[in-house]
Amino acid sequence: MADDIEKIMVIPLRKTKQAPRTKRAARAIKEIRAYIMRHMKVEEENVWIDASLNEKIWENGIRHPPSKVTVKAVKFDDGLVEVSLAE
Repeated sequence: MADDIEKIMVIPLRKTKQAPRTKRAARAIKEIRAYIMRHMKVEEENVWIDASLNEKIWENGIRHPPSKVTVKAVKFDDGLVEVSLAE
């Protein structure tokens, strides 16, 4: 448990505005996953996005995700990264 790495990150979601209106929230989730993979150096199947973060992205509907989001990423010893909304 002592070897777990925890980071607070602000993830910009600028590219969601380039996506079609009806796919912006889904694009935001993909951007979050890609950002975490790049910065925590893990594979796609090792990124777990918490329900609270998913609800934050979708709270204004599919067309209007937030422009940036602050998350807490915890990388465990087995390589799994848990991404949740930072308080």
